[in-house]
Amino acid sequence: MASLPEQFGQIDIYLFDQLLRGRIAPGMRIVDAGCGSGRNLVYLLQEGYEVFGADASPAAVAHVRSLAARLAPGLPEENFRIESLSALSFPRPFADVVVCSAVLHFAADDAQFNAMLRGCWETLKPNGLFFCRLASSIGLGGRGESLGGRRYRLPDQSERYLVDEPLLMSLTKELGGELLDPLKTTVVQGQRCMTTWVVRKAG
Repeated sequence: MASLPEQFGQIDIYLFDQLLRGRIAPGMRIVDAGCGSGRNLVYLLQEGYEVFGADASPAAVAHVRSLAARLAPGLPEENFRIESLSALSFPRPFADVVVCSAVLHFAADDAQFNAMLRGCWETLKPNGLFFCRLASSIGLGGRGESLGGRRYRLPDQSERYLVDEPLLMSLTKELGGELLDPLKTTVVQGQRCMTTWVVRKAG
């Protein structure tokens, strides 16, 4: 019997929650936008989901292609692409689910953040699910050094583009989406805060 790490890899616990609640189900087409090394894809690949991914890092995409070749050898290599979120080459609309975990906070400014977000959103089918985790100022209590605009140096010394609740609520409305869960923020001992934003695209 496979161990839990073998079954699920290092999956984001909040993405796992979406699986448990049946919002991500077999037969759905999944795009992991900013897939990195594929930590959120192990279970999906093994369970036969139609999985796609994109990342700006050639090394990351090479790793995910290798992972997919081992766990889901029927998937074409070209499902995993070296490209930025603002220039995703998947047809539009395309995915039942777009996962974007710990990526958008690397935006340099508002323009890049919005371009990355739009790239993800436009890839999503009507009624599709957008799952996003990103750094925020929610719960940070004013800690962090402003670098201009929404860019901050956090107490852990990382530099991030930080969203807040008013921005995420405004974007949800602007995109024509429906917030499926209340915004949930994890505060990591005053060093950084990560918010989970789950939105259904209008049909």
